[in-house]
Amino acid sequence: MNDETLDAPRQPVKGAASFSKFMVVLQAIADQPGKLDIARLTKALPYPRGTLYRIVTALVAEGLVSESRDNSTYQLGHRLIQLASKSWETSDLRSAARDHIEALRNATGETVHLAVPSGTGMVYIDKLESPRTVRMTSRIGTRVEIHSTSVGKAYLAALPDAQCRKLAETLDLRPRTRNTITDLNALYADVEKTRARGHSYDNEENEPDIRCFGGAILDRTGAPVGAVSLSIPIYRFDEERARFFTDKVQETVSGISSALATMV
Repeated sequence: MNDETLDAPRQPVKGAASFSKFMVVLQAIADQPGKLDIARLTKALPYPRGTLYRIVTALVAEGLVSESRDNSTYQLGHRLIQLASKSWETSDLRSAARDHIEALRNATGETVHLAVPSGTGMVYIDKLESPRTVRMTSRIGTRVEIHSTSVGKAYLAALPDAQCRKLAETLDLRPRTRNTITDLNALYADVEKTRARGHSYDNEENEPDIRCFGGAILDRTGAPVGAVSLSIPIYRFDEERARFFTDKVQETVSGISSALATMV
């Protein structure tokens, strides 16, 4: 899945200009969820304010976009996520990954996420819960930040350096917890550590009291197409088992990458 930017609209199919406008607006909102209101959309896109207002109103009415009550910004709606989930159910990546992430969950007893890049974030397309009492509140369809999650940092580190830096410069390095990386140079340093280790590490950077290990999934060309994370509540985290966890994560993403390469 390629990163999308707020480009000018593509040449519309004859007779489908209105649909093309809807897609451009939808993509803009998907790329910057919770950041764009009508005023910012007007600055970002080449359409009159009145046209944008009508498009957004229609998208909200259909459940494809939802509006934040506190600041009038927009994000993807529940109906679009439901439609996307139907696609994820049959996606090659999800199919290739399922047995491997089940094995990871069973071997560790902890929660496993499968994520793919979406604009400047990552989206969970599968999740296997820990069988233990305390579980994570995330769900399939949740969008998470790249800079604060192990899936995001694993994906970022697996990109060629030029692409990595280009994407990193577009990220809003807002803090999620007191441990979140909010400085670009610190993020680059973390990327180098991830590359050297072969796995990423989220030290309570996205959620308090949760530590995660992540690894990137590569396609047959060696390009990252997704990532897997293993999430562990801090009270269950045992430093002596850290190597076991990271080995299992690396084994999992290697297995998924190999399976993906054999799929037609």
